[in-house]
Amino acid sequence: MLPFVADLPPLEQERIVCSISSAVKYEVPANIVLAVAEKEGGKPGQWVRNTNGTHDVGPMQFNTAYLRELERYGITANDVAAAGCYSFDLAAWRLRMHLRNDKGDIWTRAANYHSRTPQFNAIYRADLMKKAAKWADWLEARFVTLDVIKEGAAPSTPTMQAPAPTAAAATQAAQPTPPRSTRTGAYVPRQITFTSANE
Repeated sequence: MLPFVADLPPLEQERIVCSISSAVKYEVPANIVLAVAEKEGGKPGQWVRNTNGTHDVGPMQFNTAYLRELERYGITANDVAAAGCYSFDLAAWRLRMHLRNDKGDIWTRAANYHSRTPQFNAIYRADLMKKAAKWADWLEARFVTLDVIKEGAAPSTPTMQAPAPTAAAATQAAQPTPPRSTRTGAYVPRQITFTSANE
């Protein structure tokens, strides 16, 4: 368990830990996965009915229309509705596909997670950028991160040195802090890196 989420409510712990582990597993900027998870705001077992008759399911709010496409792989709505990291893994895999294969800037591609329709994408994109900037600062304070856009970028050095905080402090610490810059165009996605002591 990550020490800085130990005192958080279980649902919040799961969201943070699963988002980070899925981002590392699928090589997607962790702050983008965290931002999508926060934006979707789903819960295990949750089914939200949409006006078009579909449902958004589970922690990462997968639409049942999209899930019909995944049935051929044995992926069901119950799989993504369940507690645990599976829905976060599937979301990171899907984000990876959007980031690698879609057209547009990184934010438009990431917002395709929600919708490719320009008007819906633009709304989601704007909020996603704000949330991702806050999560980037939160991650940078706790992990060695790497600017994924800048070739040859040096890893960052975490600034948080404290042991597990109290419950009140942990709740506050787990909330993304305001970004250092309000210019979202200046923000760069962060990849978590792991290096051994021998490197």
